[in-house]
Amino acid sequence: METPGLVVHGESAPFSTALRSLVNNPLYSDVRFVVGQERQEVFAHRCLLACRCNFFQRLLGPEPGPAVPSPVVLSTVPADAFLAVLEFLYTNRVKLCRHSVRLCGRLPASHSGLERNVYQYREKYGYLSLCLEFVVKVLDVELVCEALQVAVTFGLGPLQERCIAFIEAHSQEAFRTRGFLELSAPALLPLLRSDKLCVDEAELVLAARSWARVGAAVLQRPVAEVAAPVVRELRLALLAPAELSALEEQNRREPLIPMEQIVEAWKCHALRRGDAARGAPCRRRRGTLPREHHRFLDLPFK
Repeated sequence: METPGLVVHGESAPFSTALRSLVNNPLYSDVRFVVGQERQEVFAHRCLLACRCNFFQRLLGPEPGPAVPSPVVLSTVPADAFLAVLEFLYTNRVKLCRHSVRLCGRLPASHSGLERNVYQYREKYGYLSLCLEFVVKVLDVELVCEALQVAVTFGLGPLQERCIAFIEAHSQEAFRTRGFLELSAPALLPLLRSDKLCVDEAELVLAARSWARVGAAVLQRPVAEVAAPVVRELRLALLAPAELSALEEQNRREPLIPMEQIVEAWKCHALRRGDAARGAPCRRRRGTLPREHHRFLDLPFK
């Protein structure tokens, strides 16, 4: 009977260092990328990319040829993000920082099929999971809305739940960040539906207006049109009559909320019943400040 061979393992650190030295190294490189708005030139090695990533295998083919673009242009992928992905493909590890996680986790607003596949295979080969592990460890007010957007974009349920729970506990601070203003409507909706936000409804209305203004400026669309997918989740009946009157006046100057939604809130006040107007949510949030008319509401905080 043949004696089994002995498997000998070399030291991993020198091996990883040697492979890392090939990242963006023109030595023996046989494929070139032009990355980002700065058009940074990045060198790579097709055999390594192809064996690590099926997308690159299909893109680059078995050997150089006219079908392979030279250079491969990735104009909207940030150079730092692309180099971090390459480092992971070459060494199976990467050093993460808050800046690189933001770049690598954020999907551009517009991107080619090639760039979209780079993001997809980044996720498939584990780099995104490393980013997520890092994000959870360093999650704070400044990062949480950006992380929530990434979770919604990629359908990462556990991360989305973690981010929403964090925002529920730090609502006022999170809603003042740039990341909040840059949320998409699908990312903002679950927040506005939460009973556990530690913020009063008056502040939430102001935050929603600021969010819609930013979106209107970026998209070149009316504020009311941008706000339409989310404003139905505002609980206007929680506002006192004076606050509701002020909101109605501001809404005339800068439309944000459909008039019928304001009318529904007034019905709750007139009839002194929280369920009087169908579609007018009256549940108090965790951060709702008490007002005299709240004693007439039929739906307390859950």
